[in-house]
Amino acid sequence: MHSELRQDLVTGDWILIAPGRARRPLDFLDSKKPRVILPKTNCPFEDLRKSGGEVPSLYYAGKKDWRVQIVPNKYPAVMPSDKLSTWLRNGPYVKLPGTGRHDIVITRDHYKNFAELSFADARLVFRAFRERYQMFVKDSDYLAYASIFHNWGPSAGASIFHPHYQIIALPIVPPDVAHSLAGSKSYFDKNKKCVHCQILRQETKDKKRILHENDCAIAYAPYVSRTPFELRIFPKRHSPYFEDAPKCEVDCVVRTLQAILRILKKRLKDPDYNFFIHTAPILEKKYYGHYHWHIEIRPKISTPAGFELSTGIDINVVDPDVAAKILKSR
Repeated sequence: MHSELRQDLVTGDWILIAPGRARRPLDFLDSKKPRVILPKTNCPFEDLRKSGGEVPSLYYAGKKDWRVQIVPNKYPAVMPSDKLSTWLRNGPYVKLPGTGRHDIVITRDHYKNFAELSFADARLVFRAFRERYQMFVKDSDYLAYASIFHNWGPSAGASIFHPHYQIIALPIVPPDVAHSLAGSKSYFDKNKKCVHCQILRQETKDKKRILHENDCAIAYAPYVSRTPFELRIFPKRHSPYFEDAPKCEVDCVVRTLQAILRILKKRLKDPDYNFFIHTAPILEKKYYGHYHWHIEIRPKISTPAGFELSTGIDINVVDPDVAAKILKSR
């Protein structure tokens, strides 16, 4: 296949699909080393008092027999505050105090990542996400957006082996999210339709890139994938807000996410990855009915270099059709 420039329907960004840069789509597996399994010894999450230094914010299912806990990050990126952030100026520069919330969601088992959790524990993780997010909504006077994400493996930014998840709530809407929101609104204003729902209809029609589907969730390799084997999971029902989604819908997404991560582990030899939730902001809810919450999964296969950094155009060396075919093979 020859190289193609593809434009993202939501953001308008251009992506260069360049399969000719890789001799084979799975070349990277030849040099991949087995994952290093670190023991419990000296793991800070084995002693939850050390992990946050405070009483857990939330725990499930009970204080003694807990399966999931939320604790404040011992080294937070933002600091708690009950005050509204005030814009400050320094000549032409604008800044805000780095206030917000930075929590860690910890599962009890030292060795089981999200794919390997029981469904009961996996849904508890998402219950923790939702309930903590709902707590942030109550503080919406000074919080604008909460980023929920999971780093798995050193190359994905996980400095501790014990599986854990992070929630960082900010007083601003992050640029990438704002870019996606603006694209979604622009499409809706022109077509009176959700752009993400339109993409799901096209993916269902094409059938090439769908990897998993159940009653109310669908996973696929995007036609405009920024990175090799990038995947997305959407609830089928149009739903702007993760925290407002029905429990049955979230359960479907959880089942799909676990299934997809198991496929990645099997077909790509357990790669490092990031997954994160994109949802409409906490503030001004009435303005984001056009959006559609979802999960993005990015295996750490390639590293952005000079071209990507100098142009903002990502190069993907694995065509999404080929990626889906590889992941669907048995």
